[in-house]
Amino acid sequence: MRTCFLVAMLLASVFAYSQRSHLGSWNVITTRVTLSEKWGLYNELQLRSQSFYQDHYYHEVKGGVSYAINKNFVVLLGIGDYQTYSDGGNFVKPLTAHETRLWQQLTMNHYLERVKLEHRYRIEQRWFNTGYRNRFRYRLNAAVPINNKKMGPKTFYLASFNEIFLTSKAPYFERNRFFAGPGYQISKHFTVQPGYVYQFDYKNNAGQGKHFFQLTLTIDINAEKSAAERIPGNLD
Repeated sequence: MRTCFLVAMLLASVFAYSQRSHLGSWNVITTRVTLSEKWGLYNELQLRSQSFYQDHYYHEVKGGVSYAINKNFVVLLGIGDYQTYSDGGNFVKPLTAHETRLWQQLTMNHYLERVKLEHRYRIEQRWFNTGYRNRFRYRLNAAVPINNKKMGPKTFYLASFNEIFLTSKAPYFERNRFFAGPGYQISKHFTVQPGYVYQFDYKNNAGQGKHFFQLTLTIDINAEKSAAERIPGNLD
């Protein structure tokens, strides 16, 4: 009941904040297909808006193939398509950016009692309509189950992550992204996670931040084929 109250308070504060600011919305659907104890497939869809479920300006679709070296080390090869539209409405053309991205990723998990930690390292190759760029990312993700010792069906949890984005050209630092929020694993196959995201972008020798309400739905197919405890978090 305490966790339900915290969830309700978070959602209430988000809705109140959205009435007096340009809080954006960020929707994520992640599908994970476990092919075997070692191999898996991933797909993710995202939709973002500048205002609270208004002025949609961005969408992406991506997927990948993963291989579990063991229960704590997983590598992934991914590819995606990303489109950013002009501000001022829903998908206003012309596009401000159209990107095709290829990436390689390593995640490492470790556990401190109830605290579940995930270190994620990613190298990205990015093709834009204006040229090519490289990017390097590191994310520290943490989840703490509330009513169970491990993540599993009918488990409430709290989650948070921070991620830094670096490039191969000066000034090197591109972005920082922070998330905090509750979540609930409904069953082996469905997890829902609302929360708050703050994204800071370094542009033109100045900083620009944006606040979002994020809602993530994770769908696990054939989850019973993997015995590893899964730490909540989206692919992005």
